[in-house]
Amino acid sequence: SLAHRWWDLEGEFAPLHAINPLRLDWIDRQCPLAGRRVVDVGCGGGILADAMARKGADVLGIDLADKSLKVAQLHALEAGTANLSYRLVAAEALAEEQPAQFDLVTCMEMLEHVPDPASVVAACAQLVKPGGTVCFSTINRNPKSFMLAIVGAEYLLNLVPRGTHEYARMLRPSELARFGREAGLVTTASSGLEYNPLTRRYRLSRDTSVNYMLAMT
Repeated sequence: SLAHRWWDLEGEFAPLHAINPLRLDWIDRQCPLAGRRVVDVGCGGGILADAMARKGADVLGIDLADKSLKVAQLHALEAGTANLSYRLVAAEALAEEQPAQFDLVTCMEMLEHVPDPASVVAACAQLVKPGGTVCFSTINRNPKSFMLAIVGAEYLLNLVPRGTHEYARMLRPSELARFGREAGLVTTASSGLEYNPLTRRYRLSRDTSVNYMLAMT
């Protein structure tokens, strides 16, 4: 079942589980989570949203994939995670409804899957309180990222299902930063995520040429 697949540490979402502690720690350094009001845009099955709630944040996870949201809700119920709720709503719609209501907005591993990433970035900028933090993660667009994120991850190492990523939709950090600037945000921090296929471990690095994260305020 989808519920089992989302929370299977060895299954198709294993890379998300593997990077979750790293991105959680990085997000917590940009905006200490305890006591903060957070919205996780494109929350999927709730892997990051659940972890942020366990750090003491009051978290709302939003997504347009109804089945994934049901998985997230079921897991929160089974795990007894407090301060965590989910809604089937677009970021743009929530931004109209609750502008400037969140201390932190996270949008991780999502922008490379949407037709209009600039619109999502603008919605995130609307959702965050003045002086709050917005954290994005996505995949760079260059020959190296094509070889590693598509050829390597999808076809050689089978880390994620084939067809997960579309090269044309990948975003350079400069493009994501520009979307942020156009929405009134300033980039304050960046980090790369590197995968070692021998140890099957990820680590944070300064190399943003493939997977990377940006924080904005």
